[in-house]
Amino acid sequence: MKRSGVDIGGTFTDVIVFDEKTGTIEIEKTPSTPDNPAEGVINGLTKAETDIADLDFFSHGSTVGTNALIERQLPRIGLITTEGFRDVHEIRDSTKDNLWDAYEDVTDPYVQRRDRLEVPERIDVDGEVVKPLDEDVVREVVRIFKKRGVDTIAVSLINAYVNGEHEQRIAEIVEEGYPDAFVCTSHEILPEMFEHERTSTTVINAALVPVVREYLTDLSSQLADRGYKGDVLAMHSGGGVMTTEAIAYYAARIANSGPTAGAIASQHIADQCGFDNAIGFDMGGTSADVSLTQDGDIEMTEEWAVEFGYPIMFPSTDIETIGAGGGSVAWIDDGGSLRVGPRSQGADPGPACYLRGGDKPTTTDANVVLGWVDPDKFLGGDMEATADPAREVIERDIAEPLGLDLTEAASAIEQIAVANMCNAVRLVSTSKGYDPRDFALVAFGGAGPLHAAHVARQMNIPKVIIPPYPGINSALGCLLVDVEHDLTRTFVTDATEGVRDDISDAFRQMETEIQERLAEEGVDDDQMRMDYEVKMRYKGQFRSLSVPASRPLDSIPKVRERFHREHERAYAYSDEDQPVEIYGLHVTGKGLVEKPSFPEIETGDLDEAHRENRKAYFEVVDAYVETEVYGRDALGAGVSFTGPAIVEQMDSTVVVPPEATAEVDEIGNMIITV
Repeated sequence: MKRSGVDIGGTFTDVIVFDEKTGTIEIEKTPSTPDNPAEGVINGLTKAETDIADLDFFSHGSTVGTNALIERQLPRIGLITTEGFRDVHEIRDSTKDNLWDAYEDVTDPYVQRRDRLEVPERIDVDGEVVKPLDEDVVREVVRIFKKRGVDTIAVSLINAYVNGEHEQRIAEIVEEGYPDAFVCTSHEILPEMFEHERTSTTVINAALVPVVREYLTDLSSQLADRGYKGDVLAMHSGGGVMTTEAIAYYAARIANSGPTAGAIASQHIADQCGFDNAIGFDMGGTSADVSLTQDGDIEMTEEWAVEFGYPIMFPSTDIETIGAGGGSVAWIDDGGSLRVGPRSQGADPGPACYLRGGDKPTTTDANVVLGWVDPDKFLGGDMEATADPAREVIERDIAEPLGLDLTEAASAIEQIAVANMCNAVRLVSTSKGYDPRDFALVAFGGAGPLHAAHVARQMNIPKVIIPPYPGINSALGCLLVDVEHDLTRTFVTDATEGVRDDISDAFRQMETEIQERLAEEGVDDDQMRMDYEVKMRYKGQFRSLSVPASRPLDSIPKVRERFHREHERAYAYSDEDQPVEIYGLHVTGKGLVEKPSFPEIETGDLDEAHRENRKAYFEVVDAYVETEVYGRDALGAGVSFTGPAIVEQMDSTVVVPPEATAEVDEIGNMIITV
């Protein structure tokens, strides 16, 4: 079986093709094509020696949805709400990202007010109809949207999570009067209480469907035209994959798919190296994504957002993203201080050294000046680049204004970039009570291995793991996942033994729905696995914690005890005398996909891997020093060396600073002790 994983990044599209029969691996890296992401995918697959028609499995992650939300490149959206709740989407929860900044404006809503229309109806908290739906008003609303050309419509009615009858009828009326429109209903997307969160998730999902559907349709068509006969799978934020047909309705689930694929790959790599605790450090051309694995499990979150105030309530890997990539622009602020990022040159025009018209200094340009990166070897020499423009823009924009020489300026850019990355690592570790010294740093992405050892030293992380193909590690993650669907349901009641049967019945209903979804995606019954969680809280609390459950359901006292322990771990506080309340239920269904098994590499000789010596600057010695340069492809198992050293490969460059040691294990992972 030949498997392909693809990661569509903001700067590069990464491709891995794995032949399970022969154990051979092909990797390709090609510039992304933001105007049509499918083109970048096809370009990368075409460069590979494997014919697309010979592929048996195709899975990909992307930042298409995330970028569309960040840049607000979205279709005009209409929102239908219960009469009196028109402004829930804009009022939000009335919080601000920076509570004490009086001058900071909140983010504009995704739906402008004139496109938020009300309909008379009311369902109470028990699901009983208090006021019937006025269908004539609904038809008038549909007529208005049609006249305005608003063909993406979100429906979020009060208490629809407990009874979606009125929302369903609105969807039917839209279909009758405006068949070209896409309708998204909150009771199908997120059947949970809290109208703002439910509305926000539904609106964002509706907005992304046209964006995601367009490129997925094109990608599926182009792959089929070239002979691919399997499903086109996409990574979703929760760590599984979905078919194109499922994503066509649940588009918001793939908004964080690219970084999630990287987190899964970092977990896999750490496990291979014998580490249960790991920090995933994915640095590309535009951003750095940091995740955390504790005791073998990736940290997850049930609430995340691209822009503060507009949450997406689908489960997602807990990832911190900062604007720190190889393309991050170095600049001087109004106070005369040097800054790096968050603005990026991206893939087009890219850093100055790319020779694509970039005229601003970037982190990559600084790495070139410091001797860490040889521009003649970008993408294995397939990319035209040179050092002269990098020197010119750093000298002009940074060195001269700050009164520094060229080397000092380039080193300052690098140090600030590393400081930014350390801040991201703190957000997933020390800020949540984890000690970085207990973790290994798994560094990947095109730029991650360049900076990882320096980040690890500042954060007192003892080990850095560089996978065999760091530049395409997120693409690798797409080969390591299962088909996955999940459902949540609001279920508010006291945590007593008397509700055990009701919970079991609800779990059974949710399980049946997930099984139907998996079956539609071609998953056999013997490949399905279910995980169950109960959301619980102390009575009077606003938010809840999820604890694992089983079917048949454990006794409620046992589940309650798990909640106390989890509350103690998360908040250093628990009280077994406090009454506990069940808030909701969560079921995750997986269609197990066979995972690739990678072969061991041959033993090697360090001398055979030696390519050249060159001068490289390291701040720890404040000088350019003679640095060994090795080819990664020739570093066999068991090889070890001490820095300063640079290891080059097609998809990335590894920097081993002075006094650090590196060793290659039997699978090809490079483990650096800093």
